[in-house]
Amino acid sequence: MKKKLLLFGAILLQTYAFSQVQDAWVYFTDKEDVASSIADPITILTQDAIDRKTDLGIPIDERDVPVNEAYITQVKNSSGITVYAKSKWFNAVHVRGTESDVNALLALGFVSEIEFADDDLNASRALQPIPDKFAFEERVDFNYGNTQNQVEMLNLQSLHQQDLTGEGIVVAVMDSGFPGVNTIAPFQRLRDLGKLMGGYDFVSRTSDVYAFSSSDHGTKVLSTMAGYVQDQFVGTAPDASYYLFRTEDVFSETPVEESYWVEAAERADSLGVDIINTSLGYKGYDNPNYSYSSAEMDGQTAFISRGANIAAEKGIILVNSAGNSGASGVNAPADAPGVFSIGAVDAAGNYASFSSQGSAIQPVHKPDVMARGVSSYVINFAGSITQNNGTSFSSPIMAGAIACLRQALPGMSVDAIKAVIRESSSQYDLPDYFMGYGIPDFQEALNIGLSLTEFNLAEIKVWPNPFVNRLNFSFPDSIETIKLRVFDALGKLILDSAVRGSNPTVDLMGLKAGVYLAQVDYPGQSLTLKLIKN
Repeated sequence: MKKKLLLFGAILLQTYAFSQVQDAWVYFTDKEDVASSIADPITILTQDAIDRKTDLGIPIDERDVPVNEAYITQVKNSSGITVYAKSKWFNAVHVRGTESDVNALLALGFVSEIEFADDDLNASRALQPIPDKFAFEERVDFNYGNTQNQVEMLNLQSLHQQDLTGEGIVVAVMDSGFPGVNTIAPFQRLRDLGKLMGGYDFVSRTSDVYAFSSSDHGTKVLSTMAGYVQDQFVGTAPDASYYLFRTEDVFSETPVEESYWVEAAERADSLGVDIINTSLGYKGYDNPNYSYSSAEMDGQTAFISRGANIAAEKGIILVNSAGNSGASGVNAPADAPGVFSIGAVDAAGNYASFSSQGSAIQPVHKPDVMARGVSSYVINFAGSITQNNGTSFSSPIMAGAIACLRQALPGMSVDAIKAVIRESSSQYDLPDYFMGYGIPDFQEALNIGLSLTEFNLAEIKVWPNPFVNRLNFSFPDSIETIKLRVFDALGKLILDSAVRGSNPTVDLMGLKAGVYLAQVDYPGQSLTLKLIKN
């Protein structure tokens, strides 16, 4: 009886704590010196970041301007409030405090709104809108050793042999801990080449990103891209440069980790990072009031997913593990349309049962593509080669491969890079919710990319949506024909048709009311969207 009372008391204490202390995002009304900062962007961004945006035609805008530090100071000095993270993209800070103390921040003239992580407390709020938006001569031969299968599954050795090993590409890795990266032998080559750029621990607020030793998950993730042991182990992008950011707190599961991630993504953007790999996912929290429902894995609800979509708009290729939840579905930010979500297969290329499946809830098809995530070879904090399971490892294996492709196609847009990878994949003609578009062939992706005449996919319009019987299309005069595929909620192909500029209307009267996935293709590019038939 005493044990039952103690347990009941502990539950009451936990419930009381949850009801008293709340996580929330506090949004500000404005920023200072916006016009002058945009006119002189070197004051707010590195030259690498400016160059990347210029090369990809991405404007520098108000979201690149830092948060007003005077506002942050006033929030920090407010009664009962602790500030944990900040976001220039959202012009917001992540705070903790009682509901009343957080709501009291609305009295500050520069606070525009408050968004609680517990959605039940947001009855009267309105979320901020999300803005719309070669010839290779040198041959490199590696003896891959243990990693041969996970490299050759993607036909990535063909790019390596053309000296496409990630040189000149900057990758940010956001994870839970990187012990040993600065000391162990498998990263010696990376250090000697000056490719280890440092980073930051956003959880502990220290520039010593290697100090946290309670998790080596990030070390293992990095090794699949950057590790090198002569004749035993070669990562997928051994010559890329890497920033390491700790954003995951392994001792608890709270929404502040989403804010740490967004803050790190903003830092990565400012540093001119080309690719972000994240082998993390969020849906359930220690406080169940903060947890997201499966229906909220829609790519637009979770704070981290909204931040990921902005990062994609900024010209960063975001690669994320789909998750290890099987039929329970993908987590955030893998649900975001701006994220390239990677599932897991075994050494023979078969779907891994733990790999998170997509659904009609996501606005674009998930997962995107697959890589080895069963018994993947990794390197741990002690420098030992070992094997681990999870999309945590299929994601960076893919991110490294993408770095090599990006090296070959430096001027190609983020959407086009993802499109050529999809088009090279084994299930491109019939994607499903288990393996997405399948396993890519990176030599084929390179061939497609090199032959591509790019156009702006934003110029393709599809309307109305929802529709009753007919879909209308408009596209540039330079395009004579586009290909339309429509899939049902189970991934079954139900329409495969050509749409011509001379007759840009498709009759879908025969479809039942419901949700469908449409894929619009033009050589080397793909636009995927959800359709609703009334």
